[in-house]
Amino acid sequence: MIRLQSSNDLRKAFLDFFASKGHYITPGISLVPTDPSIFLTSAGVVAVRDVIEGREEPEHLRVAGCQRCARTTDIENVGRHGRHHTFFEMLGNFSFGDYYKRESIVWGMEFLTDVVGLDRDRIWATIYPDDEEAYGIWTREIGLPDERIIRLEDNFWGPIAVPGACGPDSEMYYDIGPEFEGDAPGDDGDRYLEFWNHVFTELQQQPSGERVPLPRKNIDTGMGLERLARIAQGVPTVYDTDLFAPIMSGVADRVREAGGRIEGEGLFRQRIIADHARAAAFMIMDGILPENSGREYILRRLIRRADREGKMLGLDGPFLHTLVATVVAGMKDAYPELAKKQDFITKAIRIEEERFFQMLPQGMAALESLLEEPGRHRLTGAEAFNLWSTYGFPVEMTGEILGERGLPLIDQSEYEAAAEEHSGLSGKHSAGSRAMGDDLDGYPATEFVGYDTLECKANVLGVISGNRVILDRTPFYAESGGQSADHGTINDIPVTDTQKVGGVVLHTVETTDGLESQVTARVDQNRRNAIRRAHTATHLLHWALHQVVGSHATQKGSLVEPDRLRFDFSNLQGLTLSEIAAIETLVNERVLANEPVDARQMPIAEARNLGAMMLFGEKYGSEVRVLNVGGFSKELCGGTHVSATGDIGLVKIISESSIASGTRRIEAVTGMKSLEYVRDKDALLAESASKLGGSPNDVPTRIDALNGQITTLKHEIARLRKSGGAGQIDSLAESVQEVEGVKLVCGSMDDADADQLKTAVDTLAERIGSGVVALGSARDGKVIFVIKVSADLTGKAHAGNLVREVAKIAGGGGGGRPDFAQAGGKDPGKLSEALDAVPELLRAQVSSR
Repeated sequence: MIRLQSSNDLRKAFLDFFASKGHYITPGISLVPTDPSIFLTSAGVVAVRDVIEGREEPEHLRVAGCQRCARTTDIENVGRHGRHHTFFEMLGNFSFGDYYKRESIVWGMEFLTDVVGLDRDRIWATIYPDDEEAYGIWTREIGLPDERIIRLEDNFWGPIAVPGACGPDSEMYYDIGPEFEGDAPGDDGDRYLEFWNHVFTELQQQPSGERVPLPRKNIDTGMGLERLARIAQGVPTVYDTDLFAPIMSGVADRVREAGGRIEGEGLFRQRIIADHARAAAFMIMDGILPENSGREYILRRLIRRADREGKMLGLDGPFLHTLVATVVAGMKDAYPELAKKQDFITKAIRIEEERFFQMLPQGMAALESLLEEPGRHRLTGAEAFNLWSTYGFPVEMTGEILGERGLPLIDQSEYEAAAEEHSGLSGKHSAGSRAMGDDLDGYPATEFVGYDTLECKANVLGVISGNRVILDRTPFYAESGGQSADHGTINDIPVTDTQKVGGVVLHTVETTDGLESQVTARVDQNRRNAIRRAHTATHLLHWALHQVVGSHATQKGSLVEPDRLRFDFSNLQGLTLSEIAAIETLVNERVLANEPVDARQMPIAEARNLGAMMLFGEKYGSEVRVLNVGGFSKELCGGTHVSATGDIGLVKIISESSIASGTRRIEAVTGMKSLEYVRDKDALLAESASKLGGSPNDVPTRIDALNGQITTLKHEIARLRKSGGAGQIDSLAESVQEVEGVKLVCGSMDDADADQLKTAVDTLAERIGSGVVALGSARDGKVIFVIKVSADLTGKAHAGNLVREVAKIAGGGGGGRPDFAQAGGKDPGKLSEALDAVPELLRAQVSSR
């Protein structure tokens, strides 16, 4: 008999059960793992991979937790089958050299049958074919009948990467019932639901393919909470559980409000939207924002895929963001951070949706146009890439649309070639670069000693390209990671640039005259110190951004020059003045605290354990350099830095701007550049004060006074224009002429704007009663025409057609209603000629009707 049903109860019961078995309950890690080689946290084992593979010693031999996970490897099955998701929760227990197969399987059955109350007669197991130990536990200790134990070659897990841990596993299945298709666990049917995998990681796979024993045998289990909830709640699919049902209802409500209904394929689309709403909310909670590459692209793809499915259900505008509140309501007890960031998550999704829905109609029209071409049987990779680069259609979404129409999928190699050509990557290695690479063949990597000294003796190994010197060792830091190159001298010969090709450092010198086989390489100390100040300041800035803006404000690029820096980061909108001030304050407080700055080489596993920030996509070796600023900022960095934050001096932010959608840029100065900046601003303020006839403190009040005078003068000008306009109106009223029996007032007004012309036209129309009024004016290098036809004459004259012809003479155009119209012209010199043409144009209209 089922004892637990709600997902919250199941999650809590699992953790409580394994805590009672001596497990340390660990909080889940972010969907953005600290290991930069892993795209997204896709399983509970990601958090303990270094321990399992023997690179790190465990703090606890027994660990259990609930890990939020994201993966898109089976995204095409999401919604089609009732068991696939892009976001899910994985319940897991781990043992590092402590208990092994027996406890893992026995405790697993105890939890399922004694705690949750599942029917043991509906539980099946699969094992690796030659795993007799697991078979014996299932038969002798659990009492599972032989016919419910299936041997499968697929029951071998891993490795995540090579080299990496792997081993046989045993998976637990639940017989959902004969009403579902399926003959046995492991087939493609839905009757037997896999829900808990017990992995026995005891081997390490080498690059050669050989598998060797790990230092210790480990247990790594993973059970999908969504699948367990489906079983416990006795519902047909996971989308019917309490984890999804409220979101599914929310989608249905929005479709119904739009006048639609969900049926047939609509159910599939509804499930996709519900799944992607959860995934998007949690990815943004963990600091991922929609962009065009990496995990950020995955988020963009999910949001746009959900929006496209919504469009197919009749939702013609942004809607996914309205489901965030429902997602939060169901998950906030387990994930309080989700509730704290609800407003931000909602805004991030809404902005992305608005952007996509603006482009969706044009994108679909472009796609339809391509597919409707005669003889069209496929879409080329270049055409698919153009849909992405122009209209924001992820290639996967385009592929799904093609699949729905029975067309072949896009050739991925064609698509990648088009993307490469678009980005210019195919031409980035010039003939000169290749020649330089050829020139460097045979040269050993240059030993860098510049962390410890700015001067050293070195041997000249060669000179290439006329003026690029290669040394066996160097104190010169080559341009890298956004940090500018060192300058200095080699035997008093100026070095104007330092670059690195492979492991070889190239020193660009002004001349090779006087170059000897043994030299003294000396770095410009003032320049190096200025670069150090700016580089350490970028680390402080990154830290401060996280404190003020949030953890999503991750680095997207940087440039470090002498006492000047540029820092690009993720954010949806520009920083407010108060946010900039708060960031500046935090940074300078740390500068004044003179915090120690320590750089140390260490194994990458140790760096992860320290919580050092790593950038996804960067390639790190087994040894990395960690920069630790005062214990509060830890990042992997190979650059040069100050020894204490007090060496930086004042850090002053001088600008904040947008460089791309979702990416902002801060520019700042440090050290002497900060002093120069403040002095320049003081001088500018003093000059402004002098011109205003006061002191710097008087500038705001003097400007307020000037603004007041300007406002008064504007009002006076308007009054004079109005009074002058009244005189012009009286004069025009006396110039009434008749054209084919129709009264016409036609003339110009001096320096009148559109509103003044409209007022004058209305006044004159009232005075003449039945008739036509046509006025024009030249102002600010442009011409304005306004024409009004009384209601009784609109059958004879048309103001819109009349003003269009008049404006053409002055190089413009326009139009409007039969009774009133306005137009503009570009040539003020043609004003009189255009107005002189009105009588004949009116005559032609009246005569033709």
